[in-house]
Amino acid sequence: MMDAKKDGQREDAELDTLLGEEQKDVLAEALAEGDPVVDEVIEALKAERDDYRDRFMRALADAENARKRSERDRREAEQYGGSKLARDMLPVFDNLNRALEAASEEQRARSPALIEGIELTLRELLNVFTRHGITLIRPEIGDRFDPQYHQAMFEAPLPGTRAGDIIQVMTDGFLLHDRLLRPAQVGVSSTPAA
Repeated sequence: MMDAKKDGQREDAELDTLLGEEQKDVLAEALAEGDPVVDEVIEALKAERDDYRDRFMRALADAENARKRSERDRREAEQYGGSKLARDMLPVFDNLNRALEAASEEQRARSPALIEGIELTLRELLNVFTRHGITLIRPEIGDRFDPQYHQAMFEAPLPGTRAGDIIQVMTDGFLLHDRLLRPAQVGVSSTPAA
């Protein structure tokens, strides 16, 4: 009996929040007269309340999804936002490497400070890359070609190799965290199986 009274009070409180003053007066009058339409009005109001509650829950879920999506976008921008700058710095790395490779023994003996400066600059550039999540992909001759990390620039038959072996490395590749920034450019053996 006590629970039924509490439920009735709760429903009255819910009706008070749903109805304006004029609607309350009409409802009180209808209740006093025992009007059967009152039950229909109450059911309609409850259905409307349930509809608003459903809309509210959907809006709340949409807001939570938007929050999660924006958090993921923020993390990605933080990790991968510098990819354009990193990609623009790769030719600097390539040119420093080419400068070291092009220096003859005579030039190295004549200008050891210049060579050392280029080596230090290249080393510092690699340290900066490492600090920002950029890792070097440096395949070796004889490694297997992996299309996820390597770009085949040419194929040529080379005795003593198997088809799919790397026979020349033109440029190193780079990863930015777990994304490929630039594939390593390689030559691949096309020697047919014996």
